[in-house]
Amino acid sequence: MKLRNHWTIGLLGTVLATAAEPPKAGPPAPNEVSTDQLYEAGKALFEEFAPAEIKERFEFPDKAQWDNFAARLQGALESNDLSALAQFEPEARAALLAMGTLPGYEDYDDWLEERLDYIEVAKQTSRPASVQPGQLIPHYDLWRQRLQKRPKPAGADELIAQLGTVFAAAGVPAELAWLAEVESSLNPAARSPVGARGLFQLMPATARELGLSTTLPDERTDPIKSARAAAQLLRTLHKKFGDWPLALAAYNAGAGRVQRLLDRQKAGTFAGIASALPAETRM
Repeated sequence: MKLRNHWTIGLLGTVLATAAEPPKAGPPAPNEVSTDQLYEAGKALFEEFAPAEIKERFEFPDKAQWDNFAARLQGALESNDLSALAQFEPEARAALLAMGTLPGYEDYDDWLEERLDYIEVAKQTSRPASVQPGQLIPHYDLWRQRLQKRPKPAGADELIAQLGTVFAAAGVPAELAWLAEVESSLNPAARSPVGARGLFQLMPATARELGLSTTLPDERTDPIKSARAAAQLLRTLHKKFGDWPLALAAYNAGAGRVQRLLDRQKAGTFAGIASALPAETRM
């Protein structure tokens, strides 16, 4: 999925809608090159070395276009409207093709590839799922069918074995280490447009609360340290909710939101609040 061919360099400019440029990030940490500097360097290389026929067909993609697309996609993920999420498929596919041409954005590839998975399933769920008595996870069978046909990611067995050992030591089922595949495609450097990073996509504030450093070096990119933090958080959430589906929902959407929905819906299960949860959490 991570194509790097020169012809993709203008795909964002021809597909993604333009919008106002988002606020610029703060100054880079010492010895760190900002994404703006990397972008300008990439643009200069394109101007100097891209063949004339490429320049005639494509313009170097506007970084603001990716930032705008990512913000709109995040909004759809945070809504509870699966149909709105499903509409992002063409843009998400185009962005995934072209993203590698934007210097400094390579680590977003795996985040977006996972969200494209959510988008594809959202397309297949055009109406709310009927929840059968005793059913814990709406759309579970659909996801199981998809995953049964899919090979494990490269290196998954070795990495999951290491992460599972960390989870088990923390009193969390070792199988839940596969959360790293769901969150990041098992890429320790993966990051999201809202600031989550690492195998378990921990937000900066959450990571610091769990004892991780988010300055250089960012310990969220350390597989073992991030696994300890994720396991600690999951154990705390399970203790609060007494249920793994609810603990996983709270991991993604926040414990406060899950508790408010349980209270509002007078529910005690994930299935009882699923339709009101953010699309990303449901998927």
